[in-house]
Amino acid sequence: MKRAVFLDRDGVINRAEVRDGMPRSPGSVEEMQILPGVPEALRRLRAAGYGLVVVTNQPEIARGRTTRAIVDAIHARMRAELGLDDIRVCPHDDGDACACRKPKPGLLLQAPRYDMAASAMVGDRWRDVEAGRAAGCGVTILVDYGYDEPVPHEPDARVGSLAQAADWLLTRT
Repeated sequence: MKRAVFLDRDGVINRAEVRDGMPRSPGSVEEMQILPGVPEALRRLRAAGYGLVVVTNQPEIARGRTTRAIVDAIHARMRAELGLDDIRVCPHDDGDACACRKPKPGLLLQAPRYDMAASAMVGDRWRDVEAGRAAGCGVTILVDYGYDEPVPHEPDARVGSLAQAADWLLTRT
């Protein structure tokens, strides 16, 4: 089986607007900005043999603040610009008690063709770290923006960007 890098979307791939100490998703394709260094980091990871899978909570769909069509349009642009292998979306809110909303591992476990122990999860929130741990990822990496929330379990690495996460991961493998 192939290894993968599972990537949170907002704050890892694209710029997240931070309000009240927490990241927020872009509201349209036009608002979505790929972060500096992301395309090159993804090319390097792919060249090293990793599959590239975005796993993203999008509770604004359940809350009625955006539509699935807008989220899908953002993802179509990401696929076109970044060559991602897959994008998996949880459209639920916490109250829905689904199996796919991070920190639960459902989004990652929907990708059975990947060797989880040889894979990594890269995210900017505690939910991402916990989902990676619960799914059995061999490595969890936190892109640390200093959000106003605790991180229950220490990730394997704390970095400042996806480019730094790629550097860290590629020096280990």
